[in-house]
Amino acid sequence: MFPEEMYIRGTQVNYYFVCKTKLWLFSHNVTMEHESDLVKLGKLLHFDVFERFEKDVRIGSIAIDVVKKGEILEIREVKRSDKLENAHVFQTLYYLYYLKKLGIKAKAKISYPKAKKNVELDLNEEYEKEIDCILAEIERINRGDMPEPEYRSQCRKCAYYELCFS
Repeated sequence: MFPEEMYIRGTQVNYYFVCKTKLWLFSHNVTMEHESDLVKLGKLLHFDVFERFEKDVRIGSIAIDVVKKGEILEIREVKRSDKLENAHVFQTLYYLYYLKKLGIKAKAKISYPKAKKNVELDLNEEYEKEIDCILAEIERINRGDMPEPEYRSQCRKCAYYELCFS
């Protein structure tokens, strides 16, 4: 059986950095992304750019954008923009953390094809401790009431905007 933290999805780790309300809603099965044009564009982007690798690989509760098999497994997250890079970094580090818990050694990259930028990541002890804290905080947020929405510049483009601010 998986430890409790292994049921957290990478999207939840990402939303922890983006918006606690969005995290809570998503964690309580209120999903709005299927209606978002930006999410659809992001999916098209990663299918176009990395056509020869395995895509949308699901392992337990995580879904990795691109997987390249080799001596060491390489995972890659593909993002449209680096505006929320910190959220992307910790989502991807969580995937490395998750794989490590399963006994799988991997390395990771985040690709921003439009910016022609790649960020290489390696999971170290400091990141692991930080991820442990983040996972505990996600669990705490999810057990409580929905956090009050806090308006930020990215809210207008969010699939949850109407739910939070109407």
